[in-house]
Amino acid sequence: MQPPSSRANANAQGHGQGERAGIFYARAPSGVELPIIDVTHPAFAVSLTADEQRTRVDAFLRESQPFDKLPPLLRRPLLRFLLRGSLLARAMSSTGSSYLSGMNTYLFKLGPDNLNLPDITPIDRKIAASLPAFAMRLRVCDIARLLADSARTALEGVAAERPLHLLNIAGGPAIDSLNALILLNRERPDLLTGRQIEVVVLDLDTDGPEFGARALRVLLAPGAPLAGREARFRRVHYDWSNPTDLVPVLEEARAAHAVTLASSEGGLFEYGSDEQIVANLGTLRIGTGAGFALVGSVTRADAPMQRLRSSSRVPTRPRGLAVFSALIEPSGFSVERALERPFSDHVVLVPRAST
Repeated sequence: MQPPSSRANANAQGHGQGERAGIFYARAPSGVELPIIDVTHPAFAVSLTADEQRTRVDAFLRESQPFDKLPPLLRRPLLRFLLRGSLLARAMSSTGSSYLSGMNTYLFKLGPDNLNLPDITPIDRKIAASLPAFAMRLRVCDIARLLADSARTALEGVAAERPLHLLNIAGGPAIDSLNALILLNRERPDLLTGRQIEVVVLDLDTDGPEFGARALRVLLAPGAPLAGREARFRRVHYDWSNPTDLVPVLEEARAAHAVTLASSEGGLFEYGSDEQIVANLGTLRIGTGAGFALVGSVTRADAPMQRLRSSSRVPTRPRGLAVFSALIEPSGFSVERALERPFSDHVVLVPRAST
């Protein structure tokens, strides 16, 4: 792993030139330095009251899409021409019928004020300020919060000799896991004192985890949010179509007597098939012990989501919370907590007690 960038080191010591205090940086595989999202920092912390959410969703539904009245054969090439210089538009168009990559997703999560890259355009900032992009930022905050809360419950009264393993399915940079650690370290540092921490990203992607590993190294440096903690980051090649590949990871955690939690932000529950979701949950149910919880996002199936799908080729699977809850019933999990947000619901799944 490469060392943290000089910019990150300077910022960690408080000597960043022209940077906002407390923002740390890591180098992406592309070579560009990116801010490390920290949901406890005002630059990245977002929230939405119920009234604000209704207002923003209503405005989104009322907005007319560019060139709505043109036939698709004319509308698409015209939009491509107008968006040709946009980094975020290129990121979306590069997905085709596949997933938005971990690093491309990360760019959307930075927000319009943190997209300080050489090739960013005014159109990029407008895209980053849109409700769908804002919802991605909100999703990171929610998943980190739910995961930190689950970790706090699971670690309460547990000896520091037992490590903490955070599994992240299709996590890319695993920024939700890193932020859960930041939250926990700020609110209950005693639960992490002397405890070995391992963030395990289960993903086919390599670029996202590479950035995540560098980000964690920066966050562990003196003066950074996780300074003094013992943590490592590793990627395991994983295709959720083959959930038996989870077994060695789970066996390793059990052999270490680890407290294990998992998350999948914008991953398994949004893109996976019904069969893949049930199979992965079944494997996790068998291979984990007391205190296990899985935090993730579930694509909604309401009008805003349908409107978004009309202009996006990203192949999420709209289910909605009721359908999802029924789907996971055979796996032995149930939804313990859910936050209803634009485009996705953010859930905590826990194993049901055996009868």
